[in-house]
Amino acid sequence: MPTNERQGISPVFLGIAAVAAVSGWAVWTDFADRPGFATFLFVTAAWVVSLCLHEYAHARTALHSGDISIAAKGYLTLNPLRYTHALLSIVLPVLFVIMGGIGLPGGAVFIERGRIRGRWRHSLISAAGPLTNVLFAIVCTAPFWLDALDGVPAAFRYALGFLALLQVTAAILNSVPVPGLDGYGVIEPWLSHAVRRQVEPFAPFGLIAVFALLWVPGVNAAFFDMVDALLRSLGVSNFDSYCGLDAYRFWQSPNAICSLNG
Repeated sequence: MPTNERQGISPVFLGIAAVAAVSGWAVWTDFADRPGFATFLFVTAAWVVSLCLHEYAHARTALHSGDISIAAKGYLTLNPLRYTHALLSIVLPVLFVIMGGIGLPGGAVFIERGRIRGRWRHSLISAAGPLTNVLFAIVCTAPFWLDALDGVPAAFRYALGFLALLQVTAAILNSVPVPGLDGYGVIEPWLSHAVRRQVEPFAPFGLIAVFALLWVPGVNAAFFDMVDALLRSLGVSNFDSYCGLDAYRFWQSPNAICSLNG
């Protein structure tokens, strides 16, 4: 495969970005006959775009850290079909959003760690993904903390608030030092070989374990209290983010309060 094909932006990613743009326009203009479905398409497509950028950040950082095999694997094309685990990378994160309103990226790109020298480089490769979610969260919340939403349709404001919630939860949860998540990847190079060998068998289950733990009412409440406090500090109210979740779940009866204020 020619180098430019391996590194150029893939039509698949461009198609997903186009869906996000068109559905976002439909939400903004109230053009859609079913605004809830348009919100669903907009948030889902934008979320998948952020997943692709999350994995691209890992791949690009790995390339500059010494793993020159990254380009040949197609990871720099932003094509989610190139990822090692399509189920973990795209399907499960989207299901997490639908089921629980939680943003949690999964593992996707295979990095040949043996090509990389230096513990700091290994840590930076793992940190690049969550940092991308942080940047995405800043972009999503900027209209709120810049007071730039005057005259913006409520439906779009809610959708943006919910997308911001997903990015914040993704940045926090993926930074938890649990095997299989990027937070553990940051500290792993600094652990002893014996500890790493003991922890390694649990890596495939870390993502599912974190999600299962969030179904515990007390843990879930404490986690979302923290998320809500962070969002409020960025100008996004609970009302904005949770009315966005309500609109996203277009197959359910809409919340009367959100409908009245929309």
